[in-house]
Amino acid sequence: MRRFIKALLCLTLALALSVPALADMYPKPSVRVSFENLPDGPVYGTLLSLKSGTGPYSADDVYYRGDAGDEAVFAAFREYEDADGFYFLNYIEDCSDGNYSWTYYPPDTFKLLLYFPGTGEFRSSGIVNAYAYDSWYTVDLAREGAIALEKSYDYGAELINFAARCLMTIALEMLIALAFGCRSRRELGFIALINAATQLSLNLAASAANYFGGVSKFVVAFVGFELLVVIFEAAVYHRELPRRGPLTPGRATAYAVTANVFSAAAGLWLAQKLPGIF
Repeated sequence: MRRFIKALLCLTLALALSVPALADMYPKPSVRVSFENLPDGPVYGTLLSLKSGTGPYSADDVYYRGDAGDEAVFAAFREYEDADGFYFLNYIEDCSDGNYSWTYYPPDTFKLLLYFPGTGEFRSSGIVNAYAYDSWYTVDLAREGAIALEKSYDYGAELINFAARCLMTIALEMLIALAFGCRSRRELGFIALINAATQLSLNLAASAANYFGGVSKFVVAFVGFELLVVIFEAAVYHRELPRRGPLTPGRATAYAVTANVFSAAAGLWLAQKLPGIF
């Protein structure tokens, strides 16, 4: 029992110390816009910010230029004056393909500003608050007046991603169970059942944090719920797995900690490589 408590204390400390690293490792918030009825010719866009800086971007720093095109395009954005005092953060994207994305710390409160070099025209939206960790919008440029951003979050894709995350995590933890010597149907079936329950709960919490929260809320939720899952699984496996197979209580606890650390690390790694799924 002392080893069990020591293992949980070590894991708690490790997760607490890893919060800053997780915040930097996990995919950052994003704002993505798809355009309908885009006119011919080049189009550039940016998000004007209520604050003078966000992440590495600043109204005073001209380093981050993105797809600025020629100097005239960048100079036009620099000279633009917003009626509400929103800041241009020196970051521009080419929207000529019908899409705009700011995928590294976009402003939470912003205006979408488009520039059409062929005519020298600017078009701006009203004030918008990002509604999700990854906020998706659609804009119909055939409409007159201010740009209207309509929410277009892909709930179907998120449901598929949710199922994929659960299944891949369960599969990984089952493989680790085999490495720990679990072979019988009683052991593997029990592990699969517990994993299904905990991973559904964890991913529901993560998805809710992903939709409603910023990066800090997501990381806190991820670490907090992951820790609860480890404590629950360690306690259950410590007691139940020895009754179903050859694992000792200490080895069963070690399996719970190892499996969750590996699955969490794999999930974070895949989140960087496959942001559309994780």
